[in-house]
Amino acid sequence: MSDFFNRVYEVVKQIPQGRVTSYGVIAKYLGTGGSARMVGWAMNASHSHPDFIPAHRVVNRNGMLTGKHHFDSPNIMQELLEAEGLQIEEDKILNFRERFWDPAKELDL
Repeated sequence: MSDFFNRVYEVVKQIPQGRVTSYGVIAKYLGTGGSARMVGWAMNASHSHPDFIPAHRVVNRNGMLTGKHHFDSPNIMQELLEAEGLQIEEDKILNFRERFWDPAKELDL
C-alpha cells in the first residue's frame, strides 16, 4: 500500500499551483483505473507525510471538494484553492474543466 501511496504522492506533487485533478485520473495514470478510492485514501494519509503533498488540488471527477473533511478544518481545502486563484461555490470549483490538470497529457509516461 505504501508503494502505491508514494506513487500517488509523486504525481500530486507535480500538479501546478492553480490547477486541480481528480482521484480517478491519477489512478488511471498510474495504471490502476479502478482504484480512485485508494487515491483518496492516499490523500487522507498525506497529511502525516513528511513532505508537503498538495492534497487540496485533488477533487472528485465533478470538481467537488469531497476531501475537505480530511483537513484540520473543513474550510482549509477551499481556502488553499482560493489562494491559488480558483473560485469555489457550494464546494464546487467553478471553471473546473479550464483548471483541470491531466497527468497523462502533462507528464511523460
